[in-house]
Amino acid sequence: MPTQEKIDRVAALQDKLERCSIALTTNYTGITVNEMTELRRQMRAAGVEFTIVKNTLMYRASDAAQKPQVKEIVQGPTAVALGYDDPWNVAKAVSDYIRTARSVLTIQGAVLGDGPVMPAAEVNRMAALPPKPQLLATLLGQLQAPIQRLASVLNGPLQNLEGLFQARIRQLEDAGPAEANMADDSGEPTAVIEAGADSGEPEANNEAAEAADSGETQDGGGEEANDTPDTNDSGDTNDSGETSETSETSQTSQTSE
Repeated sequence: MPTQEKIDRVAALQDKLERCSIALTTNYTGITVNEMTELRRQMRAAGVEFTIVKNTLMYRASDAAQKPQVKEIVQGPTAVALGYDDPWNVAKAVSDYIRTARSVLTIQGAVLGDGPVMPAAEVNRMAALPPKPQLLATLLGQLQAPIQRLASVLNGPLQNLEGLFQARIRQLEDAGPAEANMADDSGEPTAVIEAGADSGEPEANNEAAEAADSGETQDGGGEEANDTPDTNDSGDTNDSGETSETSETSQTSQTSE
C-alpha cells in the first residue's frame, strides 16, 4: 500500500501537471551533485521548476491529471522541468544550460498542455526560436507585407492620376496670366470694344437719314398720285373737245340752210 507521503507526492505532481503549460523531462544520468545544484539555481532564475521524481509516482500523477502521454517521456532516471507561462522559456533555459555547461544532461521530450509528445529534436528547435514578442513582430510584419504591397499597387494609378491633374492645373495657372498679357499688348480686344461703342452714333444717324429719305420718297409718290387728277383733267379737255365738235356741226348745218 502506498504511504501517505507518496499519496501527497502524487497529488502535488497531479496539480502541477494540470496547471503547467509545458512538462519537459530530462535524463540526469552522470550529473554530479554540484552540477545538479547549479542546474536548479539556473532553472529557478529562469522561472522554471526543476525536480527529480520517481517514475512510478509520475505515472500515477499523469493518469490522475489525464495526461497519459507524459509517461512516454519518463524513462530511466528522470528529472522534470515544469513551466507555467511561455513554454519557450523552459526549452530555452534547459537547452542553454546544456550548451554552456557542456553537461551530459539529455532532453527526452516534452508535452505542451494537452498536446502530443514533442521529441527532443523538436524541443531543441523550439529553443532555437527567437523570443515570443520578437516572433510575433516578425509574423505580423510578414502578414502586413502583402497587404502593404497590394495597397501600393492599388494606390499607384490613383497617385499617377492625381499627379496628372496637378500638372494640368499648374499648366493652366501658368498659361492664364500669359494669355492675359498677350491680349493687353495686342490691343485688339480693346479696339473691338471701342469700335462697337463708337459705331452706335453713326448707326443712329444712318437710321435717321434713311427715315428722312423714305419720307421724301413717300412725298414723291404723293405728287405722282396728285398727277392722276391731271389725267382726269385731260379727260375734261376731251369732253370740251367733244363740245366744240358739236358746235362746229351745228354751225355747218346752219350755213347750209
